[in-house]
Amino acid sequence: MPMDQDQTAVSPNLQRSKRFATIALMTAVLAWLALMVAAKLLPEHVWLIHILMLSAEAGVVGGLADWYAITVLFRNPFGKMPIPKFLRDHTEIIPRNKARIAESMGRFVQENFLSPQVVERSLQDIDLSLAAGKWLANPHNNKQVTDVIQQTVPKIFEFVGQEQIGRFIQSNSVQWVKNTQVNHLASEMLRAVLENDFHQDVLQRGLDLAHEWMTHHPEQAGDLTRQLFKELGVWKLAKGASWIGIDVQQRTIDSLIERVESMLADPEHPWRRKIEEAGQNLMLELADHRSPASMRLNQTKDALLDSPQVLNFISGAVVILCDAIKADLQKADSGVAQNLRVAIQQVGENMISNIAVRQLLNDKLSDVAISLSGQYSEKVIRFISQRIHEWDSSEMIGKIENEVGGDLHMIRVNGVVVGAFIGLILGIIRAIVEVTL
Repeated sequence: MPMDQDQTAVSPNLQRSKRFATIALMTAVLAWLALMVAAKLLPEHVWLIHILMLSAEAGVVGGLADWYAITVLFRNPFGKMPIPKFLRDHTEIIPRNKARIAESMGRFVQENFLSPQVVERSLQDIDLSLAAGKWLANPHNNKQVTDVIQQTVPKIFEFVGQEQIGRFIQSNSVQWVKNTQVNHLASEMLRAVLENDFHQDVLQRGLDLAHEWMTHHPEQAGDLTRQLFKELGVWKLAKGASWIGIDVQQRTIDSLIERVESMLADPEHPWRRKIEEAGQNLMLELADHRSPASMRLNQTKDALLDSPQVLNFISGAVVILCDAIKADLQKADSGVAQNLRVAIQQVGENMISNIAVRQLLNDKLSDVAISLSGQYSEKVIRFISQRIHEWDSSEMIGKIENEVGGDLHMIRVNGVVVGAFIGLILGIIRAIVEVTL
């Protein structure tokens, strides 16, 4: 595998360490040679020269031993020379063990970073939703998010094209809806409405609006009643009754207003109960995909989506909506961008202030992170291992040696210095023993 330029270049730290190590070893060798010559030329000081010579010899041995130990980590110092097998098998240690290193690194990452237990412990003391809320609530941050959206969305529309988006939605989303039985979804939505009494709020508001409209718009209410009587075929009877002083139309309106007022005043009104019972029955029917209500709902849905007019309406609506969003986002005072920014800031502020929501989000995020770590940690390990397996040996050696080679070669300097110091101590001890004996 070819190596990049930055991978082949030797780091200055490694060059400096190699240079220091070579100077230290050559100094020890030259000192050893000089002391051997001095021992011949100065026999009267041979005892001192022998002490120093032993120190130099130990320094040379220490430097060479450390050079060999460091070199065999990366390469074979003997080249193509015939050497015993037990020596050859213990050279090029890192390249020979590349597979084991790859596996060990993958396992290390999994056990210390990606295992579900580690992820769970790491997330226990972190309030991710609070941090996210604070970030979103910061005006500078939510402005950045809005600016990115304002800049990128029009470009996406230009690149993809509104017509293509419309066709994509028509061919994918519409098909997905056609293949989906919506009765169960409708049943669950109705269950949520009934269990949380949302229907009572909607009914109350609807009755308020109906009562207000009928009392403040008597002429329109009369026209609506008249049209209803005509549709039912009883308009002539109502008109005939008015000839004998019975205003059936007004009595109907008054009766309806009275019924609405009674329903407004009594939360336990029979009609309210009937509406709730009808909702409960419909919810149970929709939960069964074989019930007549479920079949009618799904058939109606399929009929609508099979209609060319409906599909054209959906595509056209998507194009119009995309055009409107794009045109608005391209304005300096974009209303969409401003509303989006306010919404992002409100989401952040609500996350900060609502502890219950934060706890729920943290639990969900933790569950997702733990689940993902359990599902994908093995894939991450395989990716790391495969990447290391794919490395060329020279590339791998270059990477490792550039990172830690500087410190390793400084060990050679230490080997010379420590060896020389130990040799000096041993020489002094030998001289003392020889003198005393």
